[in-house]
Amino acid sequence: MQWFRRSLIAGFFVTVPLIVSVVALVWMFQWIDGLMGPHLVRWLGQEVPGLGLLATIAGMLIVGAFATNVLGRRLVERAEKYLMRVPIFKTVYAPVKQLMLAFSPDNEYGFKKVVIVEDLERGFVLGFLTKEFDLDRGLGAERLMAIYVPTNHLYLGDIRIYPSRLARFPNITVQEGIRIFLTGGMAVADLVRADTEQVSDGQASEPL
Repeated sequence: MQWFRRSLIAGFFVTVPLIVSVVALVWMFQWIDGLMGPHLVRWLGQEVPGLGLLATIAGMLIVGAFATNVLGRRLVERAEKYLMRVPIFKTVYAPVKQLMLAFSPDNEYGFKKVVIVEDLERGFVLGFLTKEFDLDRGLGAERLMAIYVPTNHLYLGDIRIYPSRLARFPNITVQEGIRIFLTGGMAVADLVRADTEQVSDGQASEPL
């Protein structure tokens, strides 16, 4: 009975994530393929599975190539400026775009790196560095960090401001940090190193 129970539990935790992942991939393929599929059927006169997906990817490549050149970037910015004046569109588009930009490694507004801060009130705080800036309170500029700390998966969180000298940078990539939050901390490695790293104000942080 112990072998049966242990094998059943192990099989459950192996097969269920596999089935869910396969179903999600199939659903995503069918959904994306269905965007262009019906139009291609009317144009070609027959259904070709996967052609809608290829057409969608090709369309995204064309839009991306257009948006990355000078003229295309200006047109996109101007179009966004006009569309952001629409109340309903602004409510939906702005948060979605900010969320997508946060996960973009090539965007300056994305998550820069994973940060650990030892907060005297909260203990160790794990989050994502989003911005470094200077604060001048009349006694000289102080280098600060804006750190995004998710509180509900990744979509909701708090923005906390800490001095850069308190920040430690563990050997955790942004992708690994995302996985840590999605798993409730279970994806944290057995050993995490936070090496000394030179911060922007020229002062080196101490090793954790």
